Amino acid sequence: MKKICCSVFILFSISVAQAQYSDVIIAKWLSGDGDGKIEVYKQGNKYYGKLVWLKEPFEDDGRTPKVDDENPDESKQNQPLIGLVILKNFEFKEGFWQEGSIYDPANGRTYDCEMWLDGNDKLKIRGYWGFVHRTETWTRSK
Repeated sequence: MKKICCSVFILFSISVAQAQYSDVIIAKWLSGDGDGKIEVYKQGNKYYGKLVWLKEPFEDDGRTPKVDDENPDESKQNQPLIGLVILKNFEFKEGFWQEGSIYDPANGRTYDCEMWLDGNDKLKIRGYWGFVHRTETWTRSK
């Protein structure tokens, strides 16, 4: 009986630690090119990320906010980029965040995506288009 209780406690402790680790991604991240900050948040058991800052948030007139004009859905082309959800539906499995997607407002495309931490302050983002992939490193923003 003592062994069973000890095993249950160990399994419970591992699952709690894993759940806590999965949330370390919840933060603001500076994109690889430094042009934007993305706030990663959790909704239910999934992780999402929205643009919260842009280096150049306005059009050339200095007043008009930049919009998602490359979106293939014409009804969304007037949506401001600030607040736009670009990371969607990530689940924490096997030590990294996977089965999600990333939207690139620069070209209006959505890619399959996975993410993992490289140390505490570096987030690796890998987007896939078929067998082709690109990996970018985001930095935790203070």
